Amino acid sequence: MNVAAHLISVHPEDLKFQFELEKQSYCDLKVTNNTEHHVAFKVKTTSPKKYFVRPNAGIMHPWDTCVIRVTLQAQREYPPNMQCKDKFLLQSRVVPPNTNLDELPQDTFNKEAGINTLEEFKLRVIYITPHSAYGNMEDGLNQNFDANVTQGLQRLKDERDAAVRQMQLLQQDLEILKRRRSCKIVPGFSIKLTLVVGLIGITVGFLLNVLLLSTPAK
Repeated sequence: MNVAAHLISVHPEDLKFQFELEKQSYCDLKVTNNTEHHVAFKVKTTSPKKYFVRPNAGIMHPWDTCVIRVTLQAQREYPPNMQCKDKFLLQSRVVPPNTNLDELPQDTFNKEAGINTLEEFKLRVIYITPHSAYGNMEDGLNQNFDANVTQGLQRLKDERDAAVRQMQLLQQDLEILKRRRSCKIVPGFSIKLTLVVGLIGITVGFLLNVLLLSTPAK
């Protein structure tokens, strides 16, 4: 584990590569200088032909941060049981200010050089299959999908209930309108009937009067 007393901190602490045949894969390392000194670093690996590291060495200013990209070259076959025995070593050592990388002594990253403390940070290599790499992502997507489905179903249920209530209100309004129309039609019909009956009565009366007047007196 990294502690504040270390010259540098490294994240992540393992190199994880998504392994697919005939395809390159890379992993970025974030390296931070935890001191007020200039710190030189160098990356070493047990399988230099399999990996491409840039930058593989450099000098960091006080409190500076850099990103090292480690690229796994395309492989033609799977390792046994997808287990990798490759190792990486990140070495760091304090150097004088304004030191250029090309000016570093040959033994800068040798343990025998007694200039000052040489720190070493070991990193494992872990291969991840595409299925396992996307497994967590799929789980998260499934959870989000389930949540969205639940929310969608609840929204549809609420809309259905609202539609049912609206239909009931419309039916109630229709019944009220029917009753109002019935109330308006009945009085109108009674008035018309009264007028007709009245007219008939007047006509009958008029005819009777005419008949009576036209009958000769004895």
